[in-house]
Formats: sequence, structure tokens, C-alpha cells
Amino acid sequence: MSKSGRLFLRKRSIVFLFTLLIFLQAEEWLDLKGTHFIVFFKENREFAKEVLRKAEYYYRRIALDLGYERYSNFWLWDKRVKIFIYPNYSLFVNSTHQPAWSKGMADYQNKMIVSFYGSERFLTTILPHEITHLIFRDYVGFKSNIPLWIDEGIAQWEEEGKREFVRKIMKILLHKGKLIPLKELTETDIRSINDEEKVHLYYVEAVSLIDFIMKRFGATKFIDFCRELRDGTPFLDALKVFYPQIDNPLGELQDEWIKYINESREGERWNSE
Repeated sequence: MSKSGRLFLRKRSIVFLFTLLIFLQAEEWLDLKGTHFIVFFKENREFAKEVLRKAEYYYRRIALDLGYERYSNFWLWDKRVKIFIYPNYSLFVNSTHQPAWSKGMADYQNKMIVSFYGSERFLTTILPHEITHLIFRDYVGFKSNIPLWIDEGIAQWEEEGKREFVRKIMKILLHKGKLIPLKELTETDIRSINDEEKVHLYYVEAVSLIDFIMKRFGATKFIDFCRELRDGTPFLDALKVFYPQIDNPLGELQDEWIKYINESREGERWNSE
């Protein structure tokens, strides 16, 4: 998978957790507590304050965007998400065993996000991306058989500037005949693909699809769709939330999505029903 497609390496290994626990016991951390997050840091209090401020802002915005605001008051008190900010890149890599290109990581099961002071993309890209994953998975759970493009699509959709970027390039990709068919996109485990161009297309299309779904159907329908997935409804049946009278909802979704890309200018003509 490409570096751009994997801004975060999600690592839940026992090795990492053990290393982090040992480090926390050996080193004194300072902390700042918010309503839904606790930021742990050793230096650079002002940066830690900005991380906390941004995290709380993203929490509210993402819950509202995805229609989860009525369901999202679950990160309170001892259930707050922990964000660890290492003083520098070297300490981050050595303590978390991340690859050299990594700018941060997340442990969804234990609700932890980890990065380092000076990570330029952390505040605008990585932080909203990983908070979105956490909110989404807290609602739908980890056992649901959900196509990866939905999970990755909404996480990228909440990154600063990503929607605008994707809207500008999707028509170009469509006209060049480069798009991956939606059926293939749904069946692909992109984590096993080494073709960098295909990985890039996969992630771009995932954002575009979520952008279309939100504009075409709105957050209320999206939360109904997620509820079906959470309750174990197969993906193709869950799509009936959007297309209740259509036998082939996946085909209809692809057709309308391509029309959205082809006919709209950055999606202005499409309104939620």
C-alpha cells in the first residue's frame, strides 16, 4: 500500500502496547484533559493545547457530518480517547516500532492515537482521519463485514481539504477510463494490493463515493445505512436503504455516482433528498 494511502499504520500488537506501557511507567508524562480526549505530552505544552482544541473540534464536526451527534456521547470521563504526543520523531519511531515514513498511528480497540511534536500533517490530516475511524467503529463495531472503502472513504472525507481535491480530479480519472468498477472496489482488500496506482485510485474513489452518498441521500439516510451494517445486514441488502425499489442497488449506486462525477461541477447541482 502506498504511503499516501496509509498515512497511519494501525497497529494493535502486543509488542507495541507492552512497549508503551513500559515507557509510560519509566517516563513522566504531563496531560491536558478535555471533554472527550486526554492529551499526554512531555514538552511543548502549546502544541498539546492545539492538539486538544482541534480534537474536540473534529469530534463535534465529524459526529454532525456523519449524523452521529445523537449517538456520539460515549467518550466521557474514563472512556476519553488518549492522544500521546512524543517530543520528537526519533522517540516516536523507536518507542512504537513504526516504519520510517509513518507520521502517527492509532489503536482503535484501546482508543489511542499516537504522534509526535512537529508532525506537519497531524493536525489537518491524521487527527481527523483517525477520529473518524474511531467514531465510525464505535457505532458499527468491529465485527461487521463492511467493505473497506466505506471505512476509509469517510475517514478521508473528514480530512482538511480532501473533498475539494477529490472533486477536482475525479472527472479526469473518469474520462481517462481509469476508475475501478464499484463491484471490484467492494470485493478488494486493498491492504493486500502492491500496485501503487491502484491503491491511489481505490482511496480517491472511496472519498468520492462517500461524497456522493452524503450529497445524494444526506446524513440521516447514511446513519440508517450504517445501522443496517451494524446489525449484521449484508452490504448489498443494506444498500436498499438508498434504493428500496431496485433489484441491483450496487449497479444503481455506480451509475448515479458516475453521473454525479460527469455532470456536476464539484457536486453543486446535487442536493440531498
